[in-house]
Amino acid sequence: MSSRARTCSTRSPPSPTSGAPSVCGPRGRPPGRGGDSLRRPRSSVYGLGGTMTDEHRGPVLVAIDDTAHSWLAVEWAAAEAALHGLTLRLVHSVGPGPEIGYDETGAGLTEQVFEAVTGMLEDARSRIAAAHPHLPVDTVLVHGRPAEAVLDAAAGADAEVVVLGTRGRGGFAGLLLGSVSMKVAAHADRPVVVARGQVERAVGDDIAVGVRDERDEAAVRFALAEGGVRRATVRLVHAWSPLREAGLMVPQVGHVDEEQRSHAELLNRVARAAAEDFPEVRVVTELAVASSPASALVDASREAGLVVLPRHPAEGGLGLPLGTVTHAVLHHANCPVAIVPVR
Repeated sequence: MSSRARTCSTRSPPSPTSGAPSVCGPRGRPPGRGGDSLRRPRSSVYGLGGTMTDEHRGPVLVAIDDTAHSWLAVEWAAAEAALHGLTLRLVHSVGPGPEIGYDETGAGLTEQVFEAVTGMLEDARSRIAAAHPHLPVDTVLVHGRPAEAVLDAAAGADAEVVVLGTRGRGGFAGLLLGSVSMKVAAHADRPVVVARGQVERAVGDDIAVGVRDERDEAAVRFALAEGGVRRATVRLVHAWSPLREAGLMVPQVGHVDEEQRSHAELLNRVARAAAEDFPEVRVVTELAVASSPASALVDASREAGLVVLPRHPAEGGLGLPLGTVTHAVLHHANCPVAIVPVR
């Protein structure tokens, strides 16, 4: 059987007990490209690549298994879908092999595994309905390796955002930072949120977004769109270090002042450009003098409900891992982290 994920889905009504998860057997047609293909950034209702539009509204897609870490991701994704008026899609992956779901002939799911997965998904629907009674929920069972399954399911549904926990087992074995979630964040062509830290922040908490330069517009727009629906202040964080930029030489006072003005002007340019399309969102800038951008963003996460980071084309390409800043923030942030691909 091909390693490419195989997916099949149908819309389920929002009732917590109606319908079963969509299941696709080995003959199912995989949507889109394989999970290892690099995907280009896309437009969305979050304001990526242009003004927000209602022409297309894909679901919020969340990977689910039976772990507590996974449920934190589901709770965050459900709240996100409700805030934006989107459908929530629960995705569970079953890989090939008799021990994890296929019978001896490889013809389909064993009855025992099917019943267990169905029960888990229906229980999740019931719990979501209790908290969000009017939220439409889809459930989808995907065949394939976990990272590829998530990437293909997201592409097939044209999901607005993908949400993952920090670790998992069962249908998403190995879903811990450095494996599946890292691979999805590195290769997805849409925002990926890793639900970690304090996920139950009150609406209104600041959103911190890391800004390197003007190329990070897509990440800033994502943060501003979130700030609009959450009634939250968006904090643009740009970090620099006089010692790091001076190298082995002792920086002169005049040079330090000039560099600081340059960084401040860059940050203000980004803030002005982004705020034009989001006049209702309060934007503040933070020029942090820090040993590294990662430490400044981890500090910002202590008072934030969400940290947003850009992912540049050099990161995640050709199988390379995410950048060092993104890697550090994903491991140490005190709140959920969104990774947004930028051009």
